[in-house]
Amino acid sequence: MSFKVLKKATEEDSILSSNDVYNKASDCYEVYEVDKWQQGIFAAEHDKVALETPVALVYNGISHVVMMATPNNLEQLALGFSLSEGIIDSVEQFYAVDTMITADGIELNIDISTEKFVKLKHWRRNQTGRTGCGLCGAESLQQAIRPVPAVPYVEHLDGKLLQTAILSLNEQQLLQQQTGASHCAAWYDLQGKMQWLSEDVGRHNALDKLIGTLYQQQINLAEGIVLVSSRASYEMVTKSCQVGISRLAAVSAPTSLALNLAKNSGLRLIGFARPGRFTVYN
Repeated sequence: MSFKVLKKATEEDSILSSNDVYNKASDCYEVYEVDKWQQGIFAAEHDKVALETPVALVYNGISHVVMMATPNNLEQLALGFSLSEGIIDSVEQFYAVDTMITADGIELNIDISTEKFVKLKHWRRNQTGRTGCGLCGAESLQQAIRPVPAVPYVEHLDGKLLQTAILSLNEQQLLQQQTGASHCAAWYDLQGKMQWLSEDVGRHNALDKLIGTLYQQQINLAEGIVLVSSRASYEMVTKSCQVGISRLAAVSAPTSLALNLAKNSGLRLIGFARPGRFTVYN
């Protein structure tokens, strides 16, 4: 697998400055002049606003999805999304990604194995023209909920170790500190020490970026826990189970569907992971 550095569009294309794509989440903001009202008084100030950019994922030349994302760690986003959505099953099926900036947004041109691309085209062809519930192209209720694989059995982390992780989360969210507009997904080892953290304006994107990083680093997903700064929704649980994450903790509550999926797959699910407390749901 190879990751290519930013590739600019041709001269005929209108492109954004390369400064619009960042390596650090803490830089992914723009500064605006604002009028801030506080205690009955207006004052002119500068405010940092998180960047939100259309990002298109193009597989072997065919556009698959466009999402709104923070324009950093996009290679990890491409890999994590490909894995968590079941487009590929392993890193070996993900060959390369080129990042192209245009006037309309960013394209991630992803090269995957022929076998997986044929499968993706077949899935897309089956969705064409359907007019069902609108959930990911699903035609029926049976198709709306994607089955998830069982995850490796693990014990819960010790409560004190989990609290150590929870207490360190806020100070590591650099983009959130600057803008107040981002989610994060973080990986902690079995000693409660943060190893990796990803931020994005979208909670799913933050998790996909983290998943891409963990797979790049060849992390054993049974030897730690993922902590997310959002609720534990159906999508977050599905993505976690799809890639083999065994422990997922969220600062907010799970939904009923997320909890049922966690029980069926064996995912250790924790909600309300906050200083001084958390709730074990499964």
